[in-house]
Amino acid sequence: MSLVDELKSAVTPRAALLVVGVFALQMLFIASYVGALHDPKPRDVPFGVVAPQPVAGPLVERLEKLPDDPLDPRTVASADAARDQILNRDIDGALIVDPAGRTDTLLVASGGGTVLSSTLQKMFTTLEGAQGRAVRTVDVAPASPKDFDGLSAFYLVVGWCVGGYICAAILAISAGSRPANLERAVIRLGTLAVYSVLGGLGGAIIVGPILGALPGSVAALWGLGALVVFAVGAATLALQSVFGIVGIGLAILLIVVAGNPSAGGAFPLPMLPPFWNAIGPALPPGAGTWVARSIAYFKGNDVLGSLLILSSWALVGSVVTLVMSSLKRKPGAEPIAAEVGEVRP
Repeated sequence: MSLVDELKSAVTPRAALLVVGVFALQMLFIASYVGALHDPKPRDVPFGVVAPQPVAGPLVERLEKLPDDPLDPRTVASADAARDQILNRDIDGALIVDPAGRTDTLLVASGGGTVLSSTLQKMFTTLEGAQGRAVRTVDVAPASPKDFDGLSAFYLVVGWCVGGYICAAILAISAGSRPANLERAVIRLGTLAVYSVLGGLGGAIIVGPILGALPGSVAALWGLGALVVFAVGAATLALQSVFGIVGIGLAILLIVVAGNPSAGGAFPLPMLPPFWNAIGPALPPGAGTWVARSIAYFKGNDVLGSLLILSSWALVGSVVTLVMSSLKRKPGAEPIAAEVGEVRP
């Protein structure tokens, strides 16, 4: 057999297409991570200003005109109202002007991301200094001393996501991308659900009682973890049911390539470029990271929207998986499992 014949036998057209797909994922991975994280800048950071009326208007206007629009300022009635809005995650910081003195107070929340809070501190130290004023910083939702740069919530969610799509991929690779019938689809989803509950509990215990990296309710983090794992796993099962083995690559594209750099982990959402800022909250890593930080540092505030997003991924993924398992197969349509000599249930 000639070398060309050996090559054709060893590398089938399907295998070649899969390799091309992997190459595309690799390039997209590099472009997404570097594109999102190479030049972080604050953009339209929701920011409060507490000052007497004659001062507040001109100050807000001046902040609105800063180069590159780093802030989205608005007046807030009082210092207490500003604290409440930060804890409710309506704003990321606030400046409280002291009309009787020359030292103002900057409120930040490092629990939402230490990079953003330190950026605001540097910005207002410069801005206030240019006006002959000083600024003192008060952290109203400080990150745990064992949560370096506020990254623990992000890595916790990334771990849950990885578990979700790997579990779903193993179920498909070992037994066929599309379940053979509705009953087996239910079994797969049930297996994923059990795995999700255990994975959520394990992650919550590791970051809480074992490492002390995140404060907040272990039970709440457990529930979040179970939902994140199941949402990602169900989405992966659905993609595999529709696209076969290629669905695993599509899951990686959504969760890893697009979802991780846009999750607000290394840099909070207001510091990401517009594209990643826009897609991050709608993807499981971003929604999960937002809720995990809210549980840990913001008294569980402002989590409903993100929980609904995760629930939607879980529901749509489950429905698609069940529907696809109910459809009749085309003769000779499946599988990769059959190609490698595995037996499907």
